[in-house]
Amino acid sequence: MSVEKVRNYLSAYGVSDRIREFDVSSATVELAAAALGTDGARIAKTLSFARKDGGCMLIVCAGDYKIDNRKFKDKFGFKATMLSHEDALAMTGHAVGGVCPFALPTGVEVYLDISMKRFETVFPAAGSSNSAIELSCDELFEFSQAISWEDLCKPRE
Repeated sequence: MSVEKVRNYLSAYGVSDRIREFDVSSATVELAAAALGTDGARIAKTLSFARKDGGCMLIVCAGDYKIDNRKFKDKFGFKATMLSHEDALAMTGHAVGGVCPFALPTGVEVYLDISMKRFETVFPAAGSSNSAIELSCDELFEFSQAISWEDLCKPRE
């Protein structure tokens, strides 16, 4: 199971015991916020996109934000195309609803959006559609082995 891969991965950082698993789904921002009893904006939503070279990249943003296509194209030089559910699972090792920036195959690029920096802690998924872990933004950057913080998103309307 993907959550076990994430638990093993995060054990190297000494935080695997902070993974929370729920009896209910946390597959969407709204469901995760309800399961955690927190504001949806604090959910660190992981979006998966195709790269020009056939690989994939992940962008993690605050739950109340979405990708800004203009910013994405300006940064990467190509149009943002989200992966299908099948491709997301095949390329990240995590099913949609549990996609997270941990325990990824080699070559998957991770970028963090600055929309999360307004919070002391955020809650990314932990590899399943009923899990999450509370991390500071610095921890998220380190544990995800992110390439950089970027301004790639805009508030959801």
